[in-house]
Amino acid sequence: MTSSHTAPLSYKDAGVDIDAGDALVERIKPLAKKTMREGVLAGIGGFGALFEVPKRYKEPVLVSGTDGVGTKLRLAFEWNMHDTVGIDLVAMSVNDVLVQGAEPLFFLDYFACGKLDVDTAAAVVGGIAKGCELSGCALIGGETAEMPGMYPAGEYDLAGFAVGAVEKSKILTGRDIQPGDVVLGLASSGVHSNGFSLVRKCIERAGDAAPATLDGKPFKQALMEPTRLYVKNVLAALAEHPIKALAHITGGGLLENIPRVLPEGTAAHLVKGSWPQTELFAWLQTTAGIDDFEMNRTFNNGIGMVVVVNAANATATAQTLRGLGESVYEIGTIGARGEGAAVVVA
Repeated sequence: MTSSHTAPLSYKDAGVDIDAGDALVERIKPLAKKTMREGVLAGIGGFGALFEVPKRYKEPVLVSGTDGVGTKLRLAFEWNMHDTVGIDLVAMSVNDVLVQGAEPLFFLDYFACGKLDVDTAAAVVGGIAKGCELSGCALIGGETAEMPGMYPAGEYDLAGFAVGAVEKSKILTGRDIQPGDVVLGLASSGVHSNGFSLVRKCIERAGDAAPATLDGKPFKQALMEPTRLYVKNVLAALAEHPIKALAHITGGGLLENIPRVLPEGTAAHLVKGSWPQTELFAWLQTTAGIDDFEMNRTFNNGIGMVVVVNAANATATAQTLRGLGESVYEIGTIGARGEGAAVVVA
């Protein structure tokens, strides 16, 4: 009997470049090192990362969040702009953790591709490390998966996972929200990471007629502007003011995210024109041909984080956030909700 195999097979025969993976790890390590913080016991390189909850927490509750970047990645591929989608990845998870009142502690990422391009992967992970650094959480681990035949050349997928901690007595639930409370809106940096299926349709529809700039930035840069990280500024405001609830405005926009923090029997009444519409969102609305309702349901429409406070604390809370660098607008109030009425009235 003769064997049908002429030679032993290896990873290289399968299209996997082990050397490229090793080179990437060496480029990641110094980036991750910049994000180290109290609690990290073991990070990049092991089978599992170790983190000790800081001892200053008396009754710590862990809060976790996971997300991706969505179809914004298609523009990253087409425009060869990979250095900011990592920031998006971090922001989508840590901003979600933040709305529970939690401090993000650490982050892990998953990068999958068909064939590893070290420069592209390093640019993406560089953004992830930057996002972690800006939000004060440690990049302590992750996975780079090279899977030949699974992804077209030049494409990849991203996922991320964040864990934070909050004192049990300080978890934000929104249960104390009542009519008369004020809704503050913190400006977004752009489209963030939701609504890009429609954004891409708008780009296709505009064609050569797309504007050269939006809000003073080159067209592509304006659309790829990474998701704003609200963590440090909002945590500082939480330490000073009795904030009742936070809502991260992601998929579903203002209309579907604010209700997630409102107690039964209440509604948010948003005031049209109480925050400015940027050139970017004006262009998207005109090009897509959609009304205000659809804009507020599809996009963040200029407001990336919502803060609900007692009316007596609204001015002071807004002043603190502005002093930290946030653009803050009083965008509405909380009212009673009648049977069958909308939870958000915009």
